[in-house]
Amino acid sequence: MNQCIINCELHDYLEIACMYGYRVKLTLKDQQIIEGKAHDVLTTAEKCEYLIIDNGQEHQNIESNQLSKMQVLTANAVFKEVVF
Repeated sequence: MNQCIINCELHDYLEIACMYGYRVKLTLKDQQIIEGKAHDVLTTAEKCEYLIIDNGQEHQNIESNQLSKMQVLTANAVFKEVVF
């Protein structure tokens, strides 16, 4: 398995966040914090997965294997937090 891909169960949370357009707060492994609306999940030809976040000004591609935690800021979400 390529190091760029996370396990399927965690990937499902990314897909749900995008499907519902949740506002999320991401904590990366380097402790960087990113907030925005979950927009889409992209898988490249090299089998690397990215979560695309709309921060209101631009789209950011966040490599999924760099995620440490995802907190959902949207009220009444299906889930509140995922630790990667």
